[in-house]
Amino acid sequence: MSEPPGEPPRSESVSGAAAPAADARADDARPEAEFGAAGATPDRPHPAQRRTLVVLSLAQALGGLSNGVALGVGSLLVEQVTGRAELAGLAATLLTLGGAALAVPLARLAQRRGRRIALTSGTLLALAGAVLLAIGGTLGSPAIVLPGFFVLGGAMAVNLQSRFAATDLSTPRRRGRDLSLVVWMTTIGVVIGPNLIGPGDTLGLALGLPHLVGAYVISAVAMAITAAVLWVLLRPDPLLESRVGLPTQTERPRLRLRAHPRALAAVIAVAAAHSTMVGVMALTPVHLDQAGQHLGVIGFTMSAHTAGMYALSPVFGWLTDRVGARATVLTGAGILLLAIAANLALPAGLAPIGLALLGLGWSAATVAGSTLVAAAVELPLRPALQGRSDLVMGLCAAAAGAAAGPILGVVGYAGLNLAMVPVIAVLAVTAVLATRGRATQPG
Repeated sequence: MSEPPGEPPRSESVSGAAAPAADARADDARPEAEFGAAGATPDRPHPAQRRTLVVLSLAQALGGLSNGVALGVGSLLVEQVTGRAELAGLAATLLTLGGAALAVPLARLAQRRGRRIALTSGTLLALAGAVLLAIGGTLGSPAIVLPGFFVLGGAMAVNLQSRFAATDLSTPRRRGRDLSLVVWMTTIGVVIGPNLIGPGDTLGLALGLPHLVGAYVISAVAMAITAAVLWVLLRPDPLLESRVGLPTQTERPRLRLRAHPRALAAVIAVAAAHSTMVGVMALTPVHLDQAGQHLGVIGFTMSAHTAGMYALSPVFGWLTDRVGARATVLTGAGILLLAIAANLALPAGLAPIGLALLGLGWSAATVAGSTLVAAAVELPLRPALQGRSDLVMGLCAAAAGAAAGPILGVVGYAGLNLAMVPVIAVLAVTAVLATRGRATQPG
C-alpha cells in the first residue's frame, strides 16, 4: 500500500516491509511517530494549530518590528559611542553571534520546559539587550552598548526557533506552509520597524535622551509586548502538546548527528543558503557606494532584497508541501545562481534585480531546508537538532559576513559573487543527500 501524499514512507525497521513512494515527495522521507498529539492525524491538523500559528505570527511581527528599529540605527550607534566608523559593523556581527550562541540553550530549554517558556525567555533576554543599548547609548559607553547587541541576539534566536514551533503540531501536508507563514510575518516588522526610527528619535529627544537612543525605547516596548503575547497566549504549548500520547522518556534524549546523516545534510544545506545570502548582501551597499550610486539606489536595492527574502515565503512553503523539499531547495539554488549571474552582468544601477533574486533564492532554500530540519529526526530529538541548525546557521553567516570584506578588497564584487558558487554547489548536493533514501527509525 502506498503512503498518503506527504507522509514519510515507512521503513523496514518500523513496519517490516518497504513501502513504495506515493509521489515525488517520498524523496523527502521523514521519521515515523509524527503524531503524538491528541487529535492530530496525517490528514487533520491538531485543533490548537490554528491558534498556535496566530500567536506565533503576531509575536513574529512584533519581534520583527523591534529588530527593524534596533538594527536600523545599530551601526550608527556603535559609531557614535566609539567614534570609529570602522567598528560600525560590530552591531550586526554581535547580534548574529548572540543569536547563534543562544540558539542551543533556548532549544534545550524548549526540550525540557516547552516552547512557551523558551520563546518567552529569549524575548526577555532581547528586552534586556534593548535596555542595555538605551543605557549604554545614553552614557556613551561602548562597554555597555557592544554587549547589549550580543544580548539582543536573543530576538534573532527567538525568530528562528519560532519557525520550528510552527511545525510542532503541523502535518506533513502542511508543514512547509505553516513554517513559511511564520517566516512571512517577519515582513511586517521589517517594513514598519525602520520607519519608526525617526519617531523613536523624536520620542527619545523629548525624554531627554541622546540622538539615536529613542529607537531602543521603542524596541524595548515591542519586546515587552512580544514576551507578554507568548507567555499569555501560547497555550497549549505546541511542543509539549505534540508529545501527548507518546511513550514517556526515561532519559533525556541525546542527539548525535553522525547517527543521522540526512539531518546533518539538512543542517548544512540551510547554513549554505544563509551564508551565500549574507556573503553577497553584506557588502553590496559598499560596492554600490564605491560605484558612485546615491543612497536612494542603495536603499531601494536593500528593500528589494528584503522583499525577495520574505514576500514569497508562503509560495515556497506551498511548493515544499506540493512538490517536495528537495525540488524547492534546488529551485532556490538555481535562483541564487541567477542572482550571481545578474550581479556579474548588470550595471550597478540595476543591482536591485540581483539582490531581489538573492532574497528569493534564500527564501526558497531556507524555507524548504528548514522544513527538512523540522522533521529529520524523531520528536524527542527535534528541538536539539533545530537548535544546532540555528547555531551552525548563525556561525556560518557571521563567518561569511566577516570574510566578505577582505574578499571584496582583493578580488572585487565580481570575485565575491563567484566565491559563492562553490557554496551554492554545497547547498545543492546536501539537499539531495538530505532527502535521499528511505527513512529509518532514528536512534
